Amino acid sequence: MLVQLNAKILIIFFIFFLMPSANTEEIFLSLKKSKVNVRYGPSFDSPIKYVYRKIDYPIKQIDKKENFRRIIDIKNNSGWIHVSQLKEINSLITLEDEILFRKPSYFSKPIAKIKKGRMLVVQKCETNWCKIKSENFKGWLKTNNVWGLDNLIKK
Repeated sequence: MLVQLNAKILIIFFIFFLMPSANTEEIFLSLKKSKVNVRYGPSFDSPIKYVYRKIDYPIKQIDKKENFRRIIDIKNNSGWIHVSQLKEINSLITLEDEILFRKPSYFSKPIAKIKKGRMLVVQKCETNWCKIKSENFKGWLKTNNVWGLDNLIKK
């Protein structure tokens, strides 16, 4: 009977303390500043792992602890960023070469070819299309092959 009780306690311990948090919502965010430190742990005392130098860069939140968010980027780099350095998602990265259209339709006039890996700032999204701007162009992009978009389409 003591063995059964110990086994139950062990199972409860694993469920509550070692399993990842079920309420951690994976959402996309963007970098608020042009210089953002990524740390090894969720503390200002934790050493800096690397530094992002691109404002609006899209990242994915995969965990949170107090005022820090554990993130992962498109290249699977991960670390912890203070919440003050993050904002709601407003950008995406293309996973394939894409065509930018004047309106949200394949029958619309093509404006430009967007290369794979390009970061684009999102102005608004409609079903399967987002109006974006790059350095030289504004137009509509089909959202089949992009990274950083889940919670933008839900809005």
